[in-house]
Amino acid sequence: MDPQQIRDGLKRFPFWYHRIELPGGVATPGLNPVYPPAYRVPERLDGLRVLDVGAWDGYWTFESLKRGARQVVAIDDFSDYLGHLRPEDRKAWQTFDFCREALGYDEQRCTRQELSVYDLRPETFGSFDVVFFFGTLYHLRHPLLALDRLSAACVPGGRIFVETTILNDYSPYLGGLGKGYPDDRQVVAEFYPTNEYAGNVTNWWNPTLRCLMAMVWAAGFTEELSGWKLADAPQEIGHCRGFCSARKPVARA
Repeated sequence: MDPQQIRDGLKRFPFWYHRIELPGGVATPGLNPVYPPAYRVPERLDGLRVLDVGAWDGYWTFESLKRGARQVVAIDDFSDYLGHLRPEDRKAWQTFDFCREALGYDEQRCTRQELSVYDLRPETFGSFDVVFFFGTLYHLRHPLLALDRLSAACVPGGRIFVETTILNDYSPYLGGLGKGYPDDRQVVAEFYPTNEYAGNVTNWWNPTLRCLMAMVWAAGFTEELSGWKLADAPQEIGHCRGFCSARKPVARA
């Protein structure tokens, strides 16, 4: 596709979640990720197999390929409508496929599948060197089960990167922005049975950063565990997010 075809094609889609740089100086009109360097994804992923969970438009799928990944498998179940999108405005894999075509990646190197993370098994797609679990944990009724599934699909020595909402600076139960759990020793998670968090009925759980790290550790990613916040003093709810990265141990004889 030439740049004009890309610009015309973008107009077919009423909503974009990700901002993805496409050929010819064209970019999709999404707003996420807010600050990509905060994810601390390695600059090079040469020769690695990557799993991108909750891929949506595919920002991190395509970014992994740009960084040299051998293959990326993207999965999503399209359950998140942000609390306000109409079902017809979320075009499932259509936005992903449009970007994949514009960027020139083939379906073998850049695979996508509608799949719940709970249904992920090593025999489905094999094992992965790197797992991206971004913007998904808080949408899950069973986040520990999901982390267990991801751990089982990750090779020994493989690494997971997680990004999620966190409670450190915001809790709807404690008074909103600036009324969270600021003590970084607090291992706490809140449960939202309806739309208590951001008006979105698909937001179920929200951990503190320390709780997030403990969950990742409990799933078997016990080495090189680290956690950090997107912003030290966030001024809006959308910036009340945290990250965790860890590695699975390698079995030793």
